[in-house]
Amino acid sequence: MSMTPGSAADYLVDRRRIRRKLTFWRVLAAAVAVLAVVALFARDGGAVLATRVVPHVARVKIGGLITGDDTTLRLLHDVETTDAAKALVLQIESPGGTTVGSERVYDAIRKVAAKKPVVATVDTLAASGAYIAALGADHIVAYGNSLVGSIGVLFQFPNVSGLLDKIGVRVEEVKSAPLKAAPNGLEPTSDAARAALAALVSDSFDWFKGLVKSRRSMTDAELAAVDDGRVFTGRQGVPLKLVDELGSEEDAVRWLETDRHVAHGLPVRDYEPKRRGGVLGLLTSAASAADALGFPTVGRVAAALGEAADRPRLDGLTAVWQGASGQ
Repeated sequence: MSMTPGSAADYLVDRRRIRRKLTFWRVLAAAVAVLAVVALFARDGGAVLATRVVPHVARVKIGGLITGDDTTLRLLHDVETTDAAKALVLQIESPGGTTVGSERVYDAIRKVAAKKPVVATVDTLAASGAYIAALGADHIVAYGNSLVGSIGVLFQFPNVSGLLDKIGVRVEEVKSAPLKAAPNGLEPTSDAARAALAALVSDSFDWFKGLVKSRRSMTDAELAAVDDGRVFTGRQGVPLKLVDELGSEEDAVRWLETDRHVAHGLPVRDYEPKRRGGVLGLLTSAASAADALGFPTVGRVAAALGEAADRPRLDGLTAVWQGASGQ
């Protein structure tokens, strides 16, 4: 195929245009990648540097239903093993949880306390299993209207045997012993089953009371005044030895500085579960970094890629509209 001089010139011009476009997109992609790395360090590397190197007071939040979940235990282990964490503030806001879960959290807190000072702060509520967690601290600070205590153990189960009788349903079973899977809620609870449950509750209750007596340095008479399952306000809790001091986190940190000789003025840093966005959240971070550095075009491209990466995916062959967030 022959080519005239004019067409040859046009061909060369088109080639140069294509090359320039490819170069532009390659440079743009490289810029996004570099900004992503910078943003990653600023977000994670900087945080890791601050947590691992810069001296600080660690803060771990104990909230919701306490189950002794791995995430909470991992955070407490991080505080225990991080030399830069000079002390631990527990921020407690919980009605309690499972007995075993509370025991696991208590044990993890005591491991931290073996290496560095631990103080607990109570917001609205630290009851039952949450108070067990507070017992792991060396000092408990609460607001005057915070609720603490609820020293006791509870075993609940629904019993619908009366309803089944009314509608004419009977559950048949064959088991190896009368107390196997008892109580099951589908039949009246036998005296033997109730006694077995009472023994379980009593054993756990004795453990709970022993923990309170030991950790709060109570006499038998002092323990008897608080072990009936009630909650007490922070004001009531101080003379009852359930709480050491009324105040806020600032007062808790002040106690660390004055009584445990933690360096004055250390920053308090939250220890939280790591959260990752789409593509490790790098594209969104890169977009923010690009905007801050004065590269809005790069920022818009990175933001669009991050939004696309974060968008939910459906597996398999589908034909469905995926609207953007809020549509």
